[in-house]
Amino acid sequence: MDRLDNTVRDYAWGSATAIPELLGRPATGVPQAELWMGAHPGAPSLVARADGPVGLDEVIAADPVAELGAASVERFGPTLPFLVKVLAAALPLSLQAHPTRAQAQAGYADEEARGVPVDAPHRNYKDANHKPELICALSEFEGLCGFRSPAGAADLMASLGVPGLDPLIDLLRSKPEQEALAGALAGALGMTDAAGRETVAAVARAVTAAAPADPTGELAGYAFAAAECPGDPGLVAALLFNHVRLQPGEALYLGAGLPHAYLRGTGVEIMANSDNVLRCGFTPKHVDIPELLEVVRFEGGRPEVLRPEPGPDGERLYPVPIDEFRLSRYDLADRPATLPGDAPQILLCTDGTVELSSGGQVLTLRRGESAFLPADGAETVLTGPGATVFRSTVTLG
Repeated sequence: MDRLDNTVRDYAWGSATAIPELLGRPATGVPQAELWMGAHPGAPSLVARADGPVGLDEVIAADPVAELGAASVERFGPTLPFLVKVLAAALPLSLQAHPTRAQAQAGYADEEARGVPVDAPHRNYKDANHKPELICALSEFEGLCGFRSPAGAADLMASLGVPGLDPLIDLLRSKPEQEALAGALAGALGMTDAAGRETVAAVARAVTAAAPADPTGELAGYAFAAAECPGDPGLVAALLFNHVRLQPGEALYLGAGLPHAYLRGTGVEIMANSDNVLRCGFTPKHVDIPELLEVVRFEGGRPEVLRPEPGPDGERLYPVPIDEFRLSRYDLADRPATLPGDAPQILLCTDGTVELSSGGQVLTLRRGESAFLPADGAETVLTGPGATVFRSTVTLG
């Protein structure tokens, strides 16, 4: 077992307090957005070795089978197939969607062939992998996820009384679902001329005025986005998406093509190892509308809020339809929990103190601390009444 020394990313949308509080450190006043745990080359976790700290990516590369297990290497290759984060949002993240693996492979190959530098700001595909995600709330967590039904989106827009939205409302009420949602998204993101900017401003005023009387609380989320992203046509696009509020312990799975944005809150996020993001609003970064329209799934409906399913030995699993990652939670009481050792694992303690025992080694994790467990076949026993531990691993077989 290796205790992880993890990087904190200080993106502008991050909370100045949530991650320092989790780690038991004083806040610096600088936004701290993401705590990364894993072997992603952009910010690999460090582990202690005799000659000093070493990146987890280097440790795995030196002996993938010993660290990941033969089954994982055969299934997913010689790298850790997932990345774990604590995400702490105080401001909205960009509206975005992620490609399928086939779309990522094709897009990456095309940009490589055209000689687009990987670090170019207008590049869409940083790698050839897909990027499904799961976010599990640690605090109340607010976001946007998936399209409303065309009728529901039209009703919301109509309730605002903004004449500039009438063409989108007519489209949503008159066309088949896929055509209606695709046309409305393209139309919303195209509101960049003078008339479009006035519509965006009018929507911002309308949601702000109506939010205090909205019993659902949805308009408060849109008003928050309007205040933090003034003039962004993504606000109109956001009206097409479901507003979601997660309570601690609830989760969302975000598959390929599902448009989404996190607005505010703290959660544990796990994803496949990829940087592929197609943005569509709430961002100063590159927005490629034609490519976005190729990636997004234009299907209406409420997203499923995941609640953990009970498993063996106290495990509570968040089920997902892929194998690259598997997230579960242990709320330890008086009885220890035993974890199998057949796959690579990252354990994160989010409450209390937990003792890990495996193969004669003992490691204690306090709140905010994490560890990497190699696939060496040895079981690991968790002990720590009152502790909460998130377990990230893969599904084999």
